[in-house]
Amino acid sequence: MKSNIIITENFRRESKKLLKKYASLKGELIELEETLLENPKTGVLIKENIYKVRLAVKSKGKGKSGGLRVINYVIKVDINDEEEITIFLMSIYDKSIQENISDNRLKSLVNEVTDEFLDGSNQEEE
Repeated sequence: MKSNIIITENFRRESKKLLKKYASLKGELIELEETLLENPKTGVLIKENIYKVRLAVKSKGKGKSGGLRVINYVIKVDINDEEEITIFLMSIYDKSIQENISDNRLKSLVNEVTDEFLDGSNQEEE
C-alpha cells in the first residue's frame, strides 16, 4: 500500500501566514507529513474520512491543546489492483484564534478537493 500527501491551495494559503508567525512550524509540518505517511488516520475522525490533527508548535509554547489544528481528508484509490491512500491537507488554523471548523466549511473544503484533484473514478472513501 502506497501513501502520498497532497497540499491543497487553501492549506498553502493558510499555512503561509502561520509560517511567518511561528519559526518552528516548518519543521513541525515536515514531522507531521512523516507521521501521516506512516499512519494516514492520525488524529480524531470528525466526519467521514476527515481527520483533525492537534499540532504542538514549539515557538508558540502552548503544547497541543493551544497549538494548531490540521484538517485532512483521506481517500483510498485502487489503481491496477494496487491500493493507494491519498491524504489531502485541507486546512490549518490556530486553536487560540478559531475554536472549531464548521460543517459547512468542511463540506466546502471537501468540494474543493473533489473539484481540483478527483474526477470521481476509481476512488473509494476510506
